[in-house]
Amino acid sequence: MSNEKTQNEQIILDKLFESFSNIEGSVRRERRIELKVSKDHVLSVLLYAKEQLSFFHLSHISCVDWLEDNQFELIYILWSHETQMQLFVKILIDREKPVAPNIDYIWRHANTYEREIREMYGIEFKGLVGEQEFILEDWEGMPPMRRDFDTKEYAEETFFDRPGREDAKDVREEIIERSREELPDFAKKYSRD
Repeated sequence: MSNEKTQNEQIILDKLFESFSNIEGSVRRERRIELKVSKDHVLSVLLYAKEQLSFFHLSHISCVDWLEDNQFELIYILWSHETQMQLFVKILIDREKPVAPNIDYIWRHANTYEREIREMYGIEFKGLVGEQEFILEDWEGMPPMRRDFDTKEYAEETFFDRPGREDAKDVREEIIERSREELPDFAKKYSRD
């Protein structure tokens, strides 16, 4: 996708291709470039993007669980105030032994994103400093954002049948009672009945 509207994006992508032979990428649309990088080269690409291409702002780090492929995908979302463009840098990591490079020395606030991803997906970041417990208190078991985590089973075990909760109501039942609206068909399968 290269046309007059995405000329500047293509120039940046070409600079990345000139500097790194081991990446794939494309201009996705105006002001958006996507790269696929191996986890072994992601630090070099991120440093280059920051220092040479003015992507000074790390907007976010996101994680996708590709359960069927036995992989996680980490997506580093960078922003350049100078060019008004986003750069998405994507890496795949093994789901069985999920380890990724730590980038909090490049962007200090990456520490927060990495700690959250570590807790929610079980991904370790080499050299990451920070308490193991971040958001979840006294959590044991599978990280809750993994796709094979059974949310319904966890909720039933944790919230419905605990001693002292015999009078607890299903939230949906309470909403129906207060609003006098009927539960939508798609939500009925999640009801306790």
